[in-house]
Amino acid sequence: MDRRLPTQLAYRILAGFDKHYRLFTRTTVAARDRFAQADWSAVQEAQKERIRFYSERVNETTRELIQMLDKPVISTELWRNTKQAFSRLVLGHPQAELCETFFNSVFSRLFRHRGLDNQHLYIHAGNTVRAPFRPERLSHSADLAPDPVEAIRTLLQPKRFGRPFADLDGDLTLLWQRLEPLIAEQQINRIELLDSIFYRNKGAYLVGRLLGPNGFVPLILPIRHSDQGLQIDAVLTNEDDLSIVFSFTRAYFMVATQTPGALVRYLKELLPHKTWAELYSAIGLQKHGKTEFYRAFLHHLNQSRDQFVAAPGIKGMVMTVFTLPSLDIVFKVIKDEFTPPKDSNKAQVKGKYALVKQHDRVGRMADTHAYSNFVFPRQRFSDALIEELLKEAPAEVELTDNQVIIKHLYVERRMTPLNLYLDDADEAQLSAAIDDYGKAIKQLAAANIFPGDMLFKNFGVTRHGRVVFYDYDEISYMTECNFRDIPAPRYPEDEWAAEPWYSVGPMDVFPEEFGRFLLSKAAVRKAFMAHHADLLTRKYWQGLKDAIEAGQFPDLIPYPQACRLRP
Repeated sequence: MDRRLPTQLAYRILAGFDKHYRLFTRTTVAARDRFAQADWSAVQEAQKERIRFYSERVNETTRELIQMLDKPVISTELWRNTKQAFSRLVLGHPQAELCETFFNSVFSRLFRHRGLDNQHLYIHAGNTVRAPFRPERLSHSADLAPDPVEAIRTLLQPKRFGRPFADLDGDLTLLWQRLEPLIAEQQINRIELLDSIFYRNKGAYLVGRLLGPNGFVPLILPIRHSDQGLQIDAVLTNEDDLSIVFSFTRAYFMVATQTPGALVRYLKELLPHKTWAELYSAIGLQKHGKTEFYRAFLHHLNQSRDQFVAAPGIKGMVMTVFTLPSLDIVFKVIKDEFTPPKDSNKAQVKGKYALVKQHDRVGRMADTHAYSNFVFPRQRFSDALIEELLKEAPAEVELTDNQVIIKHLYVERRMTPLNLYLDDADEAQLSAAIDDYGKAIKQLAAANIFPGDMLFKNFGVTRHGRVVFYDYDEISYMTECNFRDIPAPRYPEDEWAAEPWYSVGPMDVFPEEFGRFLLSKAAVRKAFMAHHADLLTRKYWQGLKDAIEAGQFPDLIPYPQACRLRP
């Protein structure tokens, strides 16, 4: 082996990462102009494009390594030396932790997810450590005295948004009216805002803290467009409200930073209950989010003793799902054969999950991470669960004496299935859940997503009480659907016939049929009809489809109306 080869390989991998992050940053920085110009179609395209960048650079780098190697084989000596050389190269790199993840991705692509151990990969963090909390390097702050409104105006730097505010004086007056009681109660004397602006969909978000001798209060100021110009739309100072803005059910933020570890460290201070994986993913670094999740998962396994079990709820027709009771995650494996009447295949299901990854999830679809050759300790699996996996997905499961290896799976946040939630809900809880279920469907539809299978078992309830869709194998674009009324029967006997008296195309949807499948219980029907009877009409669905085809984009607010300055 040429002694220079490990260093050459390491340089090539790092060059691939640096190219990726340059392109990633260029698209992210351009979010300012897209927001200023209200170019919402470009916002959606940039979101999809930025997600694709990573795989494109990994594939490109892998091809370059193949040309450098006579025959790519897993030589422990070569790759141990390459990893050591890479660790030296990224020492002090501003995105060192992301570099390690990129190294892992290239190795995995090169060797088709074989040889995945810490000799070859950064299963555990290499030389990288968590960035210390140094807010002064990422933010600016100002004393509120003697003029708090002017202090906020100075930090806001309104010209940097590229579009004038309609009535900034009025916004600041309303903002101070909201903040003044809290500031007095908490003895706040200083305000701090991150230099980086967080862009997503139709909003720009200033993130920071209100500081005082007794600690701090988190702060988000959403900026949105009005007919006359920009405006400060709301003020968020409650951790739960911030958590929903940074939810795993929403599209990734566009936020420019050369030190993502330091930025995530700052966000962790504001949102201590969010995992490192969630926060990296929230700012568009979802591949490193996968790495962070896996490391946290290994740590949790070492700290726990419970067994993996089948997930509660009705068994799926397409996925077999299991969980670890002590961890709020489910693992989803595509079955080898789907239960009738499902007639799709594995490739189509993977395509649906990839679609969701790139689409605006509008706070109503759970983010997922896909893994290949995911290794579990066999002793943590019951015989019954192994039997179920081998029955439902034998092509995806490999067993050794000590391991259960699943060739392809999805990791997703565990929620309470809506059908189980409704079984235990009192009248008020049931009414609220059904109302939010209807809102979830409407918001998905407005974002050009038709859920397909809208049974309650395909939705979950988060710890915040939000209803979220998580079964994607039947989703399609609204613009692909043909919404129809059921034709009137030709004869009385038609209504009792086993087959419909009218033709049905593959993309035909009959909204009036939804009630037959969803509303068999009187309490559920009452709550649904009180809030969302329009979901049972072709007119409603066709109206949404027409709006989408006309180029309209939904204006969905990711925080409570009560937080808005002009509710």
